[in-house]
Amino acid sequence: MPWNKKSECMPVAQIQALQVEKLKETVEWVTKRVPFYKKNFKEAGIKAADIKGIEDVAKLPFTVKNDLRDNYPFGLCAVPLKDVVRVHASSGTTGKPITGPYTADDLDQWGECMARNFHAAGVRPEHVVQNAYGYGLFTGGLGFHQGATTMGCTVVPTSSGLTERQITILKDFGTNVLFSTPSYALTIAERAEELKVDLKKLPLSIGIFGAEPWTAGMRAEIEARMGIKAMEAYGLTELGGPGVGFDCEAQSGIHINEDYYLAEVVDPITLEPVPLGEKGELIFTSLRRRAMPMIRYRTKDITRLYREKCACGRTFVKMDKIFGRTDDMLIISGVNVFPSQIESLLLDIEEVEPQYRMLVRKKGYLDQLVVQVEAKQEVYAAGDRKKFEVEAKIMAHIKGNMGISVEVNLVEPKFIARSEGKALRVVDERPKQFR
Repeated sequence: MPWNKKSECMPVAQIQALQVEKLKETVEWVTKRVPFYKKNFKEAGIKAADIKGIEDVAKLPFTVKNDLRDNYPFGLCAVPLKDVVRVHASSGTTGKPITGPYTADDLDQWGECMARNFHAAGVRPEHVVQNAYGYGLFTGGLGFHQGATTMGCTVVPTSSGLTERQITILKDFGTNVLFSTPSYALTIAERAEELKVDLKKLPLSIGIFGAEPWTAGMRAEIEARMGIKAMEAYGLTELGGPGVGFDCEAQSGIHINEDYYLAEVVDPITLEPVPLGEKGELIFTSLRRRAMPMIRYRTKDITRLYREKCACGRTFVKMDKIFGRTDDMLIISGVNVFPSQIESLLLDIEEVEPQYRMLVRKKGYLDQLVVQVEAKQEVYAAGDRKKFEVEAKIMAHIKGNMGISVEVNLVEPKFIARSEGKALRVVDERPKQFR
């Protein structure tokens, strides 16, 4: 049973009619209040009255991350600051941070979308939820808190870090649900094993993870080591944080909250829309947000959208797990390589731990990829002969599946720094002029 059956199980025709209505309202809203959009729409020769059907969204110009940076901090805000009750922001590690202002109504909407996410994952109001996302400007911590409060759960706001304390609280508080990044969930599982704490014997039964790409193999690893059902939360700071999409207990794709977000997929080269079922770049338009709506925001995430009857009863369009990001893509020996592809292949190898990083280096005129992956303790202790054997096995597995040659370095356990938030998977060691 969905959290909000009336909204989550609407007939598709009714969903799309609502989307057209809300799209027109949003275009009119930002045209009157945001000079950036007013100028862009005028140049494109489009106005709210021109939107007759869902396909007309393709007539609207795109919004990209640099637009947010160029209008930092509040140039894209559609309401006066006196109506803004909270502001979140990205880390800003690659330039000016992306700001996300919210009205009180925006926060209510966020809570609704997150509550849907949690209910679909099996969370109920009587559960104790431990929130190990970082609190602060990052949308994860307070976004998950918002949803759990909306649902009526008992929230334990541990934030990220202090892993041993996280484990103590999991035991002492009888935590049922864990919120964190998937990489931090593995860090908790690993430390619990070292402390001889069997997480499978605790009340913990559900984990809801997001904020970084993770593969089906990583999901299986977390579930096996923690004895839980590992569920997904998808979102972006630019769209208001987590709550854009979620998977249900069927784990057969990520449902998009279509009454709040209009999703498209376009060819990343031509930027033309592609049919349902075809892979491309994911585009979102927020339909109800008031402080800072996004019109056709280019996420850079590569996936596909599809509609199918779901066992949970929801009628929302689904998307696949994110295949990769156009700006994370590496070109090695002429082949497009996404970090998630390497992760998936590493998780096939029983001799290694799910802890890895990729180093991108320059070798002559070509890019070279070096994959560092931690060996299991017994494998590393077996000596160099075993180490070389496993490295060769991994290199052959990558070559056989992707057609590229990479250098693999098997490293000792704990060599790679553990993550308390988003894991650093790619280290670009090339000179700046070659990146």
